[in-house]
Amino acid sequence: MLRRSLLAVRPLALAKRGITPAAAQRLVAPVGGVAARAAVRPLATTSDAKPFRVLGLQQVAIGGLEKGKLSALWQGQFGLDFVKSFVSERENVDEDVLKLGRGPFAVEIDLMQPVHANKKPAVHIPALNHIGLWVDDLPAAVEHLTEQGMRFTPGGIRPGASGYDVCFIHPVGNGDFPICGEGVLIELVQAPPEVVDAYDALA
Repeated sequence: MLRRSLLAVRPLALAKRGITPAAAQRLVAPVGGVAARAAVRPLATTSDAKPFRVLGLQQVAIGGLEKGKLSALWQGQFGLDFVKSFVSERENVDEDVLKLGRGPFAVEIDLMQPVHANKKPAVHIPALNHIGLWVDDLPAAVEHLTEQGMRFTPGGIRPGASGYDVCFIHPVGNGDFPICGEGVLIELVQAPPEVVDAYDALA
């Protein structure tokens, strides 16, 4: 019954996440097609083939009411390099992007404060706000995970602070999409070619 419920709401949910109508239709094919197979398919395991790969940690995002205090710690005390600032009224965020490490697997440290402290999203709550993961094919990841029952936050795939396409996994599941970040907001980030190539070179 759970799988049938997912299939019933999936076209609208997929559309909100930037998935094409054609892809959505494949997920809700008539009985005997893809939907019928999905209805009896067991939950995915780590051994199942997936149409995407998680390549590594892309960022750690930390929030506070005053990002100056965060900068005093991460730049002043730890010596991380400043990359740029980013402000978005829509996302209610004013952030400084720092860099930890070197090369294609350097990790962003995003220091965030809300543009408006009394508005949502509250980027300063919790203070350890979210983590970001590099994926090699973001649209394929979102489509596949949605099919599995993953809940994403509203907004779909869109450009992030560093210019890469991103999408967020919701920290809490619901009846229609029970799989979630288990209390953690997780950002999936489209990896650029140099990160994919570096990952493949390590194989």
